[in-house]
Amino acid sequence: MNYLDYFKELCAIPHGSGNTRAISDYVAVFARTHALRYIQDEAGNVIIFKEASAGREQDPGVMIQGHLDMVTVKDPDCDIDFLRDPLTLETDGDFLYAKGTSLGGDDGIAVAMALAILDSEISHPRLECVFTVDEEVGMLGAAALNMSPLSSRYLLNMDSEDEGVLTVSCAGGARVSFDFPITREKTVGEGLKVTLSGLTGGHSGVEIHKNRTNAILMLLDILRELSLQISFRISDIHGGSADNAIPSSCQAVIITEEAEHAVHLLNDIALRLLAPVREKEPGAALLCEASALPEAMITSGVQNALLGFAAELPNGVIAMNKEMEDMVETSSNLGTIQMDSDKIRLVCAPRSASDTEKDDLIRTFMSLAQTHGAIASVSGEYPGWPLRKESRLVPLMSEIYEKMYGKKPEVVAIHAGLECGIFSQHMPDLDIVSYGPDLFDIHSPKERLSLSSAERTWKYTEEILKQIH
Repeated sequence: MNYLDYFKELCAIPHGSGNTRAISDYVAVFARTHALRYIQDEAGNVIIFKEASAGREQDPGVMIQGHLDMVTVKDPDCDIDFLRDPLTLETDGDFLYAKGTSLGGDDGIAVAMALAILDSEISHPRLECVFTVDEEVGMLGAAALNMSPLSSRYLLNMDSEDEGVLTVSCAGGARVSFDFPITREKTVGEGLKVTLSGLTGGHSGVEIHKNRTNAILMLLDILRELSLQISFRISDIHGGSADNAIPSSCQAVIITEEAEHAVHLLNDIALRLLAPVREKEPGAALLCEASALPEAMITSGVQNALLGFAAELPNGVIAMNKEMEDMVETSSNLGTIQMDSDKIRLVCAPRSASDTEKDDLIRTFMSLAQTHGAIASVSGEYPGWPLRKESRLVPLMSEIYEKMYGKKPEVVAIHAGLECGIFSQHMPDLDIVSYGPDLFDIHSPKERLSLSSAERTWKYTEEILKQIH
């Protein structure tokens, strides 16, 4: 079977994050069927070993790595059950896609190519093919993986989505939650729903340097200015979809005895604060409308603490990389805000290629939370992957690519997280490059794989394995 055959079989197995046992078992059965030694751990990670081709026994080992889980999203009118149903694959010219859903090319194509390599007669050194689970929800599989059986010198991570791009470093990160404990008072006044929407948003690892407006912070800025002119209380607030996504909208319900005047002031404040925003994000808009009167509102002390905290919270690009031009070194993104019966919770995603700078930023968060009466907690922490200046793998892969395709590959560091950081932390001598075929609109129902790019990437991988030593 070729890699595309394997990919189609993988797409027939439900394998969203948290639902990877079936696909893990599929890989384990593959190993047994091909009489290859393997390890399948309790988390569902699988390692498959294949000894070197004849004459390659003395070459250093190569690890090929990808993750088994996919992000499961679908169109509103798609009735697929991601826990039970296969994907419906279709082609359109050069593109392979799944009808109405995400494709899972991130990272199913890596799994498929690794299986096809193990099933082939390509000349190769000793191989360790590592398949991890739940990468998309915090790299949980890689974090749980026992790496002591691994001894490779090189790691080919196939979890990138741009052909001709060799990724050589990535940021580490974490999730920091801030809880403002709240008490409520009986409402006095009229309800007013204030909605900020139409902002661009985006992935905080990929687009943080584009200085897109954070809807949560902008709405809190607007409310802070309003608080200087009239009295009101927040009754509800929510916005954002994920800690690592730049929020494109945010909504609050406020209670005031001066509703008509509040609307006038809010429109004036928004006109001024959103004017520079609309130059890049023309859809940005603030809508004020009457709301049913809630039974309670938060106290003035909590509201002042929240607004003061938001005004001081580091967000966006914190520092640029000193060695790679136009590369973000450290950043933070306030991704969500939610309010329930006893607290307001804000969640940030700090990132840095430097673990020291990331830790410094988290300490700043902790101090800021203490100052404003919030309870801060850190979870989902993962390490960065530092740039390896003396890599042997990068020049080899660059040379092979240029000879095959007549142009040099782009060598980059990214500000998003990759499992490479976890492997690098446990195996610091590992020489790592991440690469892959062209995938477009990943994590969305528009996701599609370029078949011609996948074929070139397959041939490129073959050549790497033949020449690596």
